[in-house]
Amino acid sequence: MKNIVLIIFILAANTSFGQTEKPANKMAIESFVENYNSDNYEGVFSMFSPEMKRALPFDKTVEFLSGLKTREGKISNWQFSNYVNGSYASYKTEFERAVWSINISLDDQSKINGLFVKPFTEESPTKKAINGLLNNENTVSKNQSEILFENSNNFPNQTQIAIAIIENGDVKFYGIKRNNDTISSENNSKSIFEIGSITKVFTSTVLAGYVLSKKIKLDDNINDYLTFPLKDNIKLSFGELANHTSGLPSLPSNLDFTSHPENPYKDYDDIDLEDYLSKSLERDENLKRTHQYSNLGTGLLGYTLSQIAGISYENLSQSLIFSEFNMLNSTVNPNNVTEIFVRGLDEEGNEVSNWELSALVGAGGILSNVEDLSKFAIAQFNPSNKALELTRQKTFEINDTMDVGLGWHIIPSHSDNEWHWHNGGTGGYSSSMVIDVKNKNGIIILSNVSGFSSRMGNIDKLCFELMETLESK
Repeated sequence: MKNIVLIIFILAANTSFGQTEKPANKMAIESFVENYNSDNYEGVFSMFSPEMKRALPFDKTVEFLSGLKTREGKISNWQFSNYVNGSYASYKTEFERAVWSINISLDDQSKINGLFVKPFTEESPTKKAINGLLNNENTVSKNQSEILFENSNNFPNQTQIAIAIIENGDVKFYGIKRNNDTISSENNSKSIFEIGSITKVFTSTVLAGYVLSKKIKLDDNINDYLTFPLKDNIKLSFGELANHTSGLPSLPSNLDFTSHPENPYKDYDDIDLEDYLSKSLERDENLKRTHQYSNLGTGLLGYTLSQIAGISYENLSQSLIFSEFNMLNSTVNPNNVTEIFVRGLDEEGNEVSNWELSALVGAGGILSNVEDLSKFAIAQFNPSNKALELTRQKTFEINDTMDVGLGWHIIPSHSDNEWHWHNGGTGGYSSSMVIDVKNKNGIIILSNVSGFSSRMGNIDKLCFELMETLESK
């Protein structure tokens, strides 16, 4: 039996940092424990969302839970710890023979749509660090330096954070690294990180270019551009894949996270995706034309655009975006990396495998640095870049505080300026990027803080707080 079972749907935009247990989570963990202890695995399965049931079918649910009980026994006690990435309620869970961490996320119907179970480790493997950051007013102000330290002082050893600060169209770079007990400045603007779901903005940029060149229309169905039929002739448009209103699940049901939890997408190739689309594709019609964040949807968008072009996603992004904006160190192929490749870390600071997103690369497979991403951000300020402008236009209202364009999430700032934002996270990395086109400001953060870390939310928090320092000037 594997030590870690991971069913996680990355990376829905989430700006909630509250650490008080919500009633829905309290009820969910209580029901989970009751069903688990009584061997009612069907009861546990009934708590899953449709997407979760497809990702972890009943037989695999029984296999894992029964194996866990055989090895560790019943649950005797549990205690709420915190929220991971603003959405996963994390519980220190005492079994008869071990202590594990159970992390549960819920959808809008209070159904479990994410489950992350692993052996428990203490919240912070290291104590808070000493502040060794240089106070260089030419790069960061005293206030910005304090914000940096406050949001990074309890990350594990060897954590790196690379930052681009764009103010009135001018960019400055700042980096930090934790070495043992000290957080010091680090020159890492050229260092390469996984950017995770920020990739979705680039996939939508390719789409926007196709629309402007009149190769396709946003409301065209992808069905007309594929060489095989979708199951039940389900119609999917380019636009709804880009803004997460297609009604598709977060992930395809034939993607098995339990086979390679350290690199879960690696073996999921085009044949697997095509097999799912033609034989197993399902859509919740009640979710169509509502916002349901889907890695499958954006991965399918990238796949379809590559099929239209007749070239790989790597070559497509290189020719239409990276070369266009002089992003010389951006790629989806690790073998193309020539600069320092920062190793991803888990929550305890151990090095982890990089992720290869294979057929779903358009959802989160780009590798880049803050120097390249700053070029892409500054290009957004140039009104002649019509494809970039198209991606930022509102296409759907998620709620009173967030809209979505093509890839970008659109949020109001405290001064009512419009911010365009996306974040990302993989097994060993977290990222966040926000721009204010009107004032030509932006913050870009890349890090090797795990997307599964309970402190991952600090990366978004750091991004927004630094952005607010620019707005207040």
